[in-house]
Amino acid sequence: MSIKVVVLMGVSGSGKTTVGRGFAEAVGWAFEEGDRWHPPANVEKMRSGRPLDDADRWPWLDALARAIGEWIATDRPTVLACSALKQAYRERLSASRPEVAFAYLKGTPELVGSRVSSRRHEYMPPTLLPSQFATLEEPSGAIMLDIGKPPAELIRQLRDTLGV
Repeated sequence: MSIKVVVLMGVSGSGKTTVGRGFAEAVGWAFEEGDRWHPPANVEKMRSGRPLDDADRWPWLDALARAIGEWIATDRPTVLACSALKQAYRERLSASRPEVAFAYLKGTPELVGSRVSSRRHEYMPPTLLPSQFATLEEPSGAIMLDIGKPPAELIRQLRDTLGV
């Protein structure tokens, strides 16, 4: 079975959108920004500087999992940028579908912190980054991408690993 959905995962500021858009353009796939799927209550909670908890994330993850199922069923290869910080979240997203692959954008808190502090995000303040690292459960079985490398190299690595 071939991969139809790649979930680019990692903490805020790890490069999910940059690498995801670049990869999607390079291979002719659709790109979806997982943050756009958050319900308004989640957005407001983050905007106010309060981290999300599991109860906040489950409905969001369920909506994304349904979308992943639709993308697979309609043969719409898609790259999804989604933090997917815990193993349980990744299991919820993939629903054991072999067509879903995860790629982990891994970086140190210092590197990611420097990126987050130099950008403006609509509702994700830099003060929430420590909570994301605290929640993060590093994946096993995911494609590992070192964010210390340039995005073009990460895109090339992802293409080579997936054979697309």
